Order: sequence, then structure tokens, then C-alpha cells
Amino acid sequence: MKTICLVISLLLAATVLSAEAPYELLLKGGHVLDPKNNLNAVMDVAINDGKIARVAPDIDPIEARQVVDVSGFYVTPGLVDIHVHVYAGTGMRGAYSGDNSVYPDGHTFRGGVTTVVDVGSSGWRNFEDFKDRVIDRQRTRVLAMLNIVGHGMGGGAIEQNNDDMDAKATAAMAKKHPDTIVGVKTAHYRAPDWIAVDRAVEAGTMANIPVMVDFGSFTDERPFEELVTKRLRPGDMYTHMYLGSVPMLDANGKLRPYLQEARKRGVKFDVGHGGGSFLWKQAIPAIQQGWIPDSISTDLHITSMNAGMKDMTNVMSKILSQGVSMYDVVEMSTWHPAQQIKRPEFGHLSVGAVADVAVLGIDRGDFGFLDVRRGLFKGNQKIVAEMTLQGGRIAWDLNARAGQDWMISNREQQSARGRARRGAGAGRGATGATIPRRP
Repeated sequence: MKTICLVISLLLAATVLSAEAPYELLLKGGHVLDPKNNLNAVMDVAINDGKIARVAPDIDPIEARQVVDVSGFYVTPGLVDIHVHVYAGTGMRGAYSGDNSVYPDGHTFRGGVTTVVDVGSSGWRNFEDFKDRVIDRQRTRVLAMLNIVGHGMGGGAIEQNNDDMDAKATAAMAKKHPDTIVGVKTAHYRAPDWIAVDRAVEAGTMANIPVMVDFGSFTDERPFEELVTKRLRPGDMYTHMYLGSVPMLDANGKLRPYLQEARKRGVKFDVGHGGGSFLWKQAIPAIQQGWIPDSISTDLHITSMNAGMKDMTNVMSKILSQGVSMYDVVEMSTWHPAQQIKRPEFGHLSVGAVADVAVLGIDRGDFGFLDVRRGLFKGNQKIVAEMTLQGGRIAWDLNARAGQDWMISNREQQSARGRARRGAGAGRGATGATIPRRP
């Protein structure tokens, strides 16, 4: 009898402690990388009510209702991918405002990504359809840069139509949706003039948001050097920084000085890997000479995800393979891009911040990394997303680290059903009715 009473007391005490625990979830024993807060150490991360509640060494597990052991993994802010195409479902053939885009939830969390920016798939004319059709229906946080072309990235003549490049209308739509629209994009422009870039910058200036440029066709009349040293403003971004067409290296393989001058002006350089914009012959010598990204992004779409790009962690692994530290790679994938889109509430693990978290492992072995022309670089480290949390909720759990052994879970379910039956029986018995018993 004494033993039974002791067990009951312990169970009751555990129930009370669980109910009073200040944290819903505790990520225990991981190596925290949080560049905004200069954190690079083994620490625990406590989460409550969808927010980061505490980051500290050796938080007592009794203070959390659920504890997940993440020893041996990196714990980072949720990854912020600022170049994707996710305006899917419109039925437009061969267009990024249609069939070339993907629905984000099927691709983000499994790669540690919690926030994406669709860059230019929609313009001011069709953004609200994009918002209703995709943005408002996804668990992934989807932000957007408006294409300077009002009809967005419809391909062909649609994207070359100067008459549809309306800076005022673009800025007005951005101001109408400031929680979602974070920039202006120009892309794929082929004419030898500056109309697309200049109108994008005009719209960005009116709405006080940055511009991202995919330069399209490189021509002598419209030099790339002029784009990044004169046309773009501080804070504006050039994406596809390791594209083969970028005049990056001189005849001796040395980095051209104008690139560092552009960076000193405040222009940001983004990876934007995509299906045609990352070449090892550009990236390797550039990185070796210190020309590293401000931000890492995927340019996710139906082609890139099945080719050399694959996903966010694969692109991060490519930069890691060139000797860039994991800390810097994480910074390029979290805090830097959050700042570039003027959303400093994301990309870090500060107390009170939304609990977007990635738990990342590094697999070691023999790995091959393809560029967009099937050029191979062999590496020995590959980043893998072990777990992703968005707003404090687990969105991806590769190896069921937050799960419970099925036998224990089964016993608990049986116990709960038993308690429910006994409760129902007690309720009927209270009416004075006879409760039949099996012999």
C-alpha cells in the first residue's frame, strides 16, 4: 500500500510540475549559431507561446513540458531564402507566374527554411491573386518582391513590355501591402537600355523598399559594372552573383576591383543559384579571393530543384565546401537576408522573437555538388536539416526526434481510454442507474 501511495504521489507531482513548466519546448544540448546575437556555443533553446523564451547553457529539463535532445547538431534561426518562385496554380504555361513555380510548403521546411521571398513572379496587376492563391494558404511565411512589369514574370514579350513597367502603380501596391511586399524586382530584360532598372529603382525609392536585379541580357550598351557602381542604391541587390556572364575575373583570374567598390557602396550580392546561375569556374576563384555572398538563396523553381541547386541546405553546403565557416554560412542564410529585406524581426533567436528554428547536421563523407552546367565539385561535408520549427511548432522532423516511443505512446493511449471509460461510468452511476458488469 505504501508503495502504491508513493507512486501515485510521484505521478501527481510530475503532473503538477508539467502543468507549471514555464516552457512548452526545450531544445537541449545543441550548438547554437545565432550571428545577430554573436552566439556560437553549446546552449539550450527554450520556446513558449511560439516565441523564443530563453537561450542559455544547461536549462533544467524539468522547466519544459517537452524536451528534444539535439546534441551534436547546430541550432540556428529558421533559414530565410530571399529568392524563390512560388506563384503556382495559375495555369500559365512556361511562366514563373504559373507552371514554373512551386507551392512552398512542399519544399521549405525539409530544408530548414521558414521564410521565403518570391521575387518578381507577380507584378502590381496580379499580386493580389498571388496573395489569395498562395501566400495566404501556406504555412511557410511567404513575402514578395513585385516585378516592375505589372503582369509579373509571364515570360516572352510580357517581360519586355516597357508600357507595363509602371513605377507609381508598383509603389502603390507595395504601400498597400507593407506586411508582405518587401522589394521590387526586375528580371530577364533583353533591351540595351536602362528602362527596367531605372523604373524598378524609381518604384523602390517611392515605396522605401530595396530592388533586386536579375540583369537579363548582358550588353555593351548596358554594362554590368555601371549597374552595380552607379545605378543601384545602397541596400539594393544583384542576384545570380556567380553567373557565367558576370565580368568577375580579369585575364589573370584576379577579381575585378569594381566589385569590391560596389560592395563598399552598399550594394548586396546574392547567390540566386537557380537552374542557370551558378558556375564553379566563377565561384571557386572568387570565393578564394574573398568574394563571398552577402546572402545565400536558391532561386527555387521546377527546374532548379531537380538539377544542381536542389534545396537551400545544398546551396549552403556548396559555400561551406569552399572553406567558408559554418557560422558565416548561417549568417548568410538568416540574419543577412532578413536585414536585406528590412525584416529584422526574423533571422535570429533573440528572446521574444518568433520561434523559427532550424536544427542542422553536417554529414561527413564523399559528396558531389553540381553547378548549372553539370560541373562537379567533390566535397566531404553536407548540411542536412534535421528539424524545423516555425512559430514554435515542429514543421519537419527528419528522424522523429520529437516523437515518443510507439510502445509508450500506445500504453498512454490505452490508459487514456481506460480513464475515459471509467469517467463515463462514474457519470452514469451518479444518476442512480445500475451499471452492468461483465462476469
